[in-house]
Amino acid sequence: MTFTGNTVSFIGAGVMGEAMIKGLLHQKVLAPDGITAADPRAEHLETLRKRYGICVTTDNVAAAKSADSLVLSVKPQVMGPVLSELSGQVDRVELIVSIVAGVELKTIADSLRNGRVVRSMPNTPGQIGRGITVWTATPDVSGDQLKQAETLLGALGEHIYAGDESFLDMATALGGSGPAYVFLFMEALIDAGVHMGFARRDAEKLVTQTLLGSVEFAQHSGLHPAQLRNQVTSPGGTTAAALHEMEKGGLRTVLSEGVWAAYRRSQALGASKEA
Repeated sequence: MTFTGNTVSFIGAGVMGEAMIKGLLHQKVLAPDGITAADPRAEHLETLRKRYGICVTTDNVAAAKSADSLVLSVKPQVMGPVLSELSGQVDRVELIVSIVAGVELKTIADSLRNGRVVRSMPNTPGQIGRGITVWTATPDVSGDQLKQAETLLGALGEHIYAGDESFLDMATALGGSGPAYVFLFMEALIDAGVHMGFARRDAEKLVTQTLLGSVEFAQHSGLHPAQLRNQVTSPGGTTAAALHEMEKGGLRTVLSEGVWAAYRRSQALGASKEA
């Protein structure tokens, strides 16, 4: 679905905001003159203007008032002041999409006095269009506006609609923080390779391609990960020996507890913003 004749303004033009802008332009959803980026960093805005040909401003209110759709892409710690600044200024905005972690739908809708709000949780692979976003919406968002939200979030990669907002904290713990777990796993494997004697450059290539190929193979196979693991694990073999040590060390439990810790922290941060 395109946004023919519509304008989209981004309040906050950091890493994820820029990733969405880049994706929308790459997919030809919007022309450059249909996008406005608002950010306090004038030098950064000038870079974006030269790179993408979009409109830029340091004035959040001006950007919001000119928009048909508004994307909130600021850091969580400045969301409060931004919502206060825009309160009562976005009556004509047809759709508000937040990619800010931990800020609930009700907070955004009440603060902005506009109930047409989508809340989403993307992750960092969205910077290359390979992310996944979990999102939900208020009842005030119409069917057409839901489709517009899908198009906007599709600029970052895949997406999953959640009927209950509580899934956003779960998505933060599993998908939002998930890349960090993968990077830690990569780092540990690379260090093990170096310890065995590989040059670090070769260990990095070996691990990165192994992970990439394994994920793509899993996607194409349609098999459960346990079935795929069993295919690689010969009785009494090297893989069996490695997995035995990992299970003995509690790898599954540690990973699960880590995700739960992230989930509880996401809930706590959301509650503190509501207080």
